[in-house]
Amino acid sequence: MKKFLPLFAFWLLLACESPELTEAVSLDSLVPLPSRMDVPDDRGFTAVQGSVRFVGIPEDDFAEMEEWPQSADGLPIIWRKEEGDALSLQGYWLDISADSVVILAAGDAGVHAALSTLKQLVPTSHWPEKKGDPIRLGFAWPQVHIEDEPAFEYRGMHLDVCRHFMPIEFIEKYLDNLALHKFNRFHWHLTEDQGWRIEIKKYPKLTEVGAWRSASQTGAYSEQRFDSTRYGGFYTQEEARHIVDYARRRGITVIPEIEMPGHSLAALAAYPELSCTGGPIEVAHGWGVFDDVYCAGNPEVYTFLEGVLDEVMDIFPSPLIHIGGDECPKTRWESCSKCQLEMERNKLKDEHALQSHFITRMERYLNAHGRNIIGWDEILEGGLAPNAAVMSWRGTAGGIQAASMEHEVVMTPGKPLYFDHYQFNPGEEPVAIGGFNSLMDVYAFNPVAGVPAEYHRYILGAQANVWTEYMETSDHVEHMVQPRASALSEVLWLGGKRPGEDAAFRQAMDYHIQRLQAMGWKYAPYEFKKIATDEAQ
Repeated sequence: MKKFLPLFAFWLLLACESPELTEAVSLDSLVPLPSRMDVPDDRGFTAVQGSVRFVGIPEDDFAEMEEWPQSADGLPIIWRKEEGDALSLQGYWLDISADSVVILAAGDAGVHAALSTLKQLVPTSHWPEKKGDPIRLGFAWPQVHIEDEPAFEYRGMHLDVCRHFMPIEFIEKYLDNLALHKFNRFHWHLTEDQGWRIEIKKYPKLTEVGAWRSASQTGAYSEQRFDSTRYGGFYTQEEARHIVDYARRRGITVIPEIEMPGHSLAALAAYPELSCTGGPIEVAHGWGVFDDVYCAGNPEVYTFLEGVLDEVMDIFPSPLIHIGGDECPKTRWESCSKCQLEMERNKLKDEHALQSHFITRMERYLNAHGRNIIGWDEILEGGLAPNAAVMSWRGTAGGIQAASMEHEVVMTPGKPLYFDHYQFNPGEEPVAIGGFNSLMDVYAFNPVAGVPAEYHRYILGAQANVWTEYMETSDHVEHMVQPRASALSEVLWLGGKRPGEDAAFRQAMDYHIQRLQAMGWKYAPYEFKKIATDEAQ
């Protein structure tokens, strides 16, 4: 990490003759904090009044520009493209001087990061009151030179829309939150036992049948209570393309997940002939792991999945396609004559090897189309597919194993990166699946902890997962995501904690909460109550 130079006090009052200008935002309050900031000795300010003018930034590629009132005589915000090796592809330099703002970046990713920094330096009293409104000018930016780049290439957040469906408007809001925090990957979990959520035109029953369940589990898992309400929904291909473009214009790649060979009851309910038993099969009502999975010995399964992936690849340009691979029971395969024959033909020693065979076959298909697979760490069992990347969720051991095999890894351990777990005090919070991951647990996470130094280069970064069994509404998702996502964004950007560590981060969050409020984000209040209590003492 680069050395930090002294910054402003937490609030800087603007010494300015114009009564129209408001106080400037502290550089210390930026989340994630930039890796280096140099403040001029005279500590000047740049007045942002009337309008701005973007120079060299393609408007169609940067949604952040839409919020700014622009005119030909406004304050120039200039992108100068860096062609050499001085900057990483995701890094940027930002110079705020008296009469201009200059962004030096090698590519779009750096510009997105710089614009996010500028947005956070706008006092929240000037943020748009509602989506589509402009930023209200008449404030000042502190003059500063910033040299910034992320510690990790992959900075991700996940969302499960299968257990509980989330509307397009909320997916947009979720992406806005990611962009503000400089996340660059959105892992969209689109298929499950409890619902298939993406339109596949070749197989219309996936959404006609698989997108709907006749009942849902309610309350705590131990209670095993169910309602009798039909529930579901799905995204059309047009809607999915919209989300891909919405994310792209905010510097975010959407990684779709199509689960296989397990977690597939919704697909099997639509096409039961793809199971080992032939059905009938229902879309799952409750949570958990189920024995019915794709039949690994049926050639039609691979034809079906290839057809699904053809349309998925057409919608999602992501180099990585997530194929799941987790929690696949072998019970049906053990008694299925087709699966046993497939094992015999391919000299596979057991059903774990059969799963590896299944995943490797799908990997070959995706590789032939210029894509790579990523899967949960169970894809290590029976042998890892040759080009696969691994998401390590059962702790970090699977990630370390994959890295030692020279495979790329995204760390996403349940402790502390499952945001469906409790975060403060279960007695004060809405019902959750269990577990406990506090804000400061997340802030203490290090993706390369325990990884031998020679394998660090294979750790792409990390991701938090948001499983929605116990989140029936988007408000509840927001409550579980923030403020923990803010903590993750900082450790992934800085590669560790800021100077001053926990206390400094808490102080930054004390201001950053105003940004969440300005976004209309319904964050969990517990940690902020704790900050206020600690300060009062």
